[in-house]
Amino acid sequence: MSARRLIPYLPVAAVVALPFFLSNYYQHLAVQIAIWSLIYTSWALMGRFRLTSLGHGAFLGVGAYVPTLLWNNYGVSPWLGIPVAMALAVALGLIIGYPCSRQKVIGHYFALVTLALGQVVLLVIVAAREVTGGSLGMTPHPVGYSWYALQIPDRAQFYALALAAWFLGLAVWRWVDRSMIRFALESIAEDEDAAESAGVDVLREKLKITALSTGLTALGGALYAQYLMYLSPDAMSGVGISLQIVFAAIAGGMYSMLGPTVGAVFTIGLNEGLRVLFGTHFIGASNTIYGAMLVAFIIFMPRGIVGLFEKLWPRARPPASPPVVPDTQPAE
Repeated sequence: MSARRLIPYLPVAAVVALPFFLSNYYQHLAVQIAIWSLIYTSWALMGRFRLTSLGHGAFLGVGAYVPTLLWNNYGVSPWLGIPVAMALAVALGLIIGYPCSRQKVIGHYFALVTLALGQVVLLVIVAAREVTGGSLGMTPHPVGYSWYALQIPDRAQFYALALAAWFLGLAVWRWVDRSMIRFALESIAEDEDAAESAGVDVLREKLKITALSTGLTALGGALYAQYLMYLSPDAMSGVGISLQIVFAAIAGGMYSMLGPTVGAVFTIGLNEGLRVLFGTHFIGASNTIYGAMLVAFIIFMPRGIVGLFEKLWPRARPPASPPVVPDTQPAE
């Protein structure tokens, strides 16, 4: 392979190798960026097609709590608990998505249904305090360094695991983007009735993208819980974390494959920068600045940072196919 063909792979190699040469603090940030990039990408799989979910914290919570509960109570390895959590998250998403699709609950009504779902999961976690620890949270039973228990104190090694999960999310995005699912969902987003009359199975396509989105979100929640080794209801479920997912994906650009990843870099970097700048003082001011910037992104940059880049540098966008002009010249 020539050196020129290797150039496109250099950024990927840098992303893989760079954290191994960083300090523990920056490795910690890199792990968080990789995990949240997966979660934001998972939400954008639905959001880009106007399936606006404000309750993805529910699926994040399922992914975080189920493997931990299986490990603490039955000694089941998280490697087995995570697929169970993903399956339960998909089932929960389909239980909500099926009647919504059948009854054509769309737009802000669908957003409100998912918002309520996220809060219901949070209340269930808090209410089941004997099992989940309630509002005080819970921790996985520690066993030290163990790949079997998915307890990996080495941040560089955990980064490699989180990076693999992020690549999985990008692969799913690319598959959707290059398949007929994309065209079906785009037609549904434009006019659901027209798409159905054109032969699109609206119910099947909606449930399909819902399953992909919720399953990957649960995977991100499981990895986040295993990395922090502490589960808190407010940090793993509910309205707050659901809105964080939405804001970050929009800020980065939910219509681009790497947009949610840019959103993760931006929001985590901004949050850490404000925390370092203000420290323990003026915490309210830092939160206000953070919230105001995200609101500004939604109002003035609806296509996010990536969308702004494409607008300022049109050459960065893939060239559009030239229109096909029929030959109207009379035959000789």
